[in-house]
Amino acid sequence: MKKRILSCFLMLVLCMSLLCACDSTAGQSTTETNDPTYSESITSVDGEPSQSSESTAPGTSDNISSSTPEGNGEVATPEQSGEQAPPLVTTSPSENTDSPKVPDQAPTDIVDVTGFSLSSVAEYNGKAYVAVNGNVPYFTDSELTTQSFELYSELDALGRCGTVYASIGQDLMPTEERGSIGMVKPTGWQTVRYDDLVDGKYLYNRCHLIGYQLTGENANTSNLITGTRYLNIEGMLPFENMVADYIQETNNHVLYRVTPIFEGNNLLANGVLMEGYSVEDKGAGVSYCVFAYNVQPGIEIDYATGESKLADGAQQEEQKTATVTPTPSPEPEKQEPVTRSEASQADYILNTNTKKFHYPTCSSVNDMKEKNRQEFFGTRDETIALGYSPCGRCKP
Repeated sequence: MKKRILSCFLMLVLCMSLLCACDSTAGQSTTETNDPTYSESITSVDGEPSQSSESTAPGTSDNISSSTPEGNGEVATPEQSGEQAPPLVTTSPSENTDSPKVPDQAPTDIVDVTGFSLSSVAEYNGKAYVAVNGNVPYFTDSELTTQSFELYSELDALGRCGTVYASIGQDLMPTEERGSIGMVKPTGWQTVRYDDLVDGKYLYNRCHLIGYQLTGENANTSNLITGTRYLNIEGMLPFENMVADYIQETNNHVLYRVTPIFEGNNLLANGVLMEGYSVEDKGAGVSYCVFAYNVQPGIEIDYATGESKLADGAQQEEQKTATVTPTPSPEPEKQEPVTRSEASQADYILNTNTKKFHYPTCSSVNDMKEKNRQEFFGTRDETIALGYSPCGRCKP
């Protein structure tokens, strides 16, 4: 009897030992399963990622989170889960192929256009501008930047303007009233009027290479060329307005370059090459490359000097003569007050009392009180936007 009891006791002890051994093995297995395996994300010493690391790269089918039970309180990173991480604001463009490459700093040197030749531009045929290079700007990807900047070339030995280059954002746009530019006499400047042929009477304007509405530059001699009224209003203004409207509506940037094209030692440019490209949306909003002609229909221009005359086709039944006022050189620095309409080179004369605007040659200008008289350099639309209405006599 005692031997039987002893045998049962030994069997019970043996069973309990086996049960304890099984529980220990099961606990060890569970612990190994739940512990994160950090070695899978480690790069090997020789610089090559390990095989387990490659399986966790974004966009692959393997999912490391499968080894982590759901609901255990741990959140897998995109690299661990195999999902594509959303781009962060701080992600550099080189790491995000969905965005343009954006330099960390704005450039300090002008990038001149390459690959353009005036000989490739068709002769003027009645249109103020023509697309060149398939209407595709000459910019390279490395130039695209969301950093605002503006750069102006130094005048050359003849006093001529060169390329102007900018990335235009709202922060560059003017916040103050437009200033006077009448003291600037760009190369080729002539004070010439053709009352019956030119809208605004005067043949030449001081044309901003980068329009005032874009960067707020006033009497910047490196940004003003002698351009016909036709170039200023019909050739350049439509693109300036398009860029300004786009920036105001989107708060994006437009890479902008204007290159005046001079032949030889001519003082007057044949025209300007204009390029624009919206950066953030990769040209979806703005993208153009055009040459705007520095011509005036009905007028023949000597680009060597800026002198002009009526074209043969403009000779009509009534003889139209140009009134030419020579520009003295050099001109004294002192600016005398302008009190008569004939002396003004402004685009319009404003009557701040009646809120009317006039051509400088309008007879009503001479009747204005000096305190109500103000010169305005800008377009008709800009004048109206300031709350002025056109004079009923000269009908500007």
